[in-house]
Amino acid sequence: MKTTLSIQAAPDEVYRRLIHIGDWWDSEHTFSGDAHNLSIEEKAGGCFCEKLPNGGGVLHLEVLFVVPGKTLRMGGGLGPLQGIAASGSLTIRLSPSAGGTKLEVTYAVAGYLPSGMNTLAAPVDTVLNAQFVRLRNYVERGDPAKGEPVKGEAEKQK
Repeated sequence: MKTTLSIQAAPDEVYRRLIHIGDWWDSEHTFSGDAHNLSIEEKAGGCFCEKLPNGGGVLHLEVLFVVPGKTLRMGGGLGPLQGIAASGSLTIRLSPSAGGTKLEVTYAVAGYLPSGMNTLAAPVDTVLNAQFVRLRNYVERGDPAKGEPVKGEAEKQK
């Protein structure tokens, strides 16, 4: 999965908002039902984690590489990938572009599923693309739910 978006803010600002994932991630795509239970530790070995009731928790991804304002790479399986023999590498790159930031997100996944891994590719791509559109909306408009993606604006490649 690859998504590229333009965000009308400086890379450092986009990165600052990116790290505060609970402010923009869709609560419907959490185990707890509340995105504010999500957090990302900004260090190698850090956790993209979610707090669950009664002391429970989820490690969604592990931070593998971080250069604040430029690159965040995390490894592991998101959502339905966590319960099967799959692992992935999610790389988020931020670079200056005219009027703001070019955001490039790549999620490469490998694993085994009897029905074939390709059966999960489209749903995972759709959910991730929607999350990063929410990040853009949050940075530009202050509300992740405001604004619909402009058709053709997000470039998706498998």
